[in-house]
Amino acid sequence: MAKPYSQSRALWAITRASFKAIFANPSAIIFSILFPIIFVMIFGAFGSGGGVSYRVAITPDSDTSSEFYYGLKKAGVIRIVHYNDSALLNKDLQRGKLTAILTIISTGDSTKKPGTVVKVRSTTASANTIGSFLPVLDYIKLKIEVANAGIEQENIAVEEPVIKEVRKYRQIDFILPGQLGFSILFSTLFGIAFTFFGLREQLVLKRFYASPVNKLSILLGIGMSRLFFQLLSVVVLILFGHFVMNFTLQNGIFTFLEIMLMTIIMLFLLMGVGLIFSSIAKTDTSIPLLINLFGFPQMMLSGTFFPIEVFPKWLQEICRVLPLTQYNDAVRKISFEGLSIFNCWKEIGILGIWMLIIYIIAARVLKWE
Repeated sequence: MAKPYSQSRALWAITRASFKAIFANPSAIIFSILFPIIFVMIFGAFGSGGGVSYRVAITPDSDTSSEFYYGLKKAGVIRIVHYNDSALLNKDLQRGKLTAILTIISTGDSTKKPGTVVKVRSTTASANTIGSFLPVLDYIKLKIEVANAGIEQENIAVEEPVIKEVRKYRQIDFILPGQLGFSILFSTLFGIAFTFFGLREQLVLKRFYASPVNKLSILLGIGMSRLFFQLLSVVVLILFGHFVMNFTLQNGIFTFLEIMLMTIIMLFLLMGVGLIFSSIAKTDTSIPLLINLFGFPQMMLSGTFFPIEVFPKWLQEICRVLPLTQYNDAVRKISFEGLSIFNCWKEIGILGIWMLIIYIIAARVLKWE
């Protein structure tokens, strides 16, 4: 009696052969591992050069009609930013995205001389800018006093800053998650799209399709080898960033494992996109165009190299629904803030919606010959 065909053995054989094919191509290792490490070193080495600039928030209860407030607005090195969300305000302060939060209080009334008290709140995350920022406040105060010399003027008092001790948010804590997303985005899309396109053109997929192996095993066998390879590159990047550049893994090995789990979710999404591109492409020369149309906007708009807050508000809303934004944000929450992957339900939910749409499209356009 003939033994039943083993789908698991077929899946393992396809996966193993595809994995060997990846390592037979040295360029895959260079582009997936070496280049991202170089990018991490370059961008991670960036400091706050290019001129001194201070991002400052003003509390809602501040007096914005005082001379001191207008002095802040006129200072070329100070950028006043406004927040409607107090949680986001405190988070940016703890991450060092803000130099300080100022509260400008007007004192005095009709019976006594007017005055202004400026309260300064900062954190050790802004240690590289708060020290040089305080003399700027003193200069604004002095400038107002000189301009009003000889006439009655308000008393201005800049209080000693209240500086809260927080965990230092390094440049690498922003850069490395973006580089992880950048690496798996393009490497996975190019790997999956070209692999399946080549197998289809060479009629390998057609032969597989005619074999007893079911469709899912064929797709997983070829795709999983690529996903395993991308996970390997992610492991190398995280370990390099942590041990060489002090990338924060807040909860150690548990944070590392949760980042890997988040990466697996993103890889399955990208695998679906690669399948779509391999099926709709007429020639192999059109695949890079399709990948760049999908990937380049995300590379620029998903917080890979710089925060999305630098964009106009309307564009930020578009940025926040992109799949790479969800991955970047989730990894940063898990790594630096120490949140669990279960706290990233919003990011996972949006990725889930993207994945559902992508695989519905892939099921309709997938070609075997």
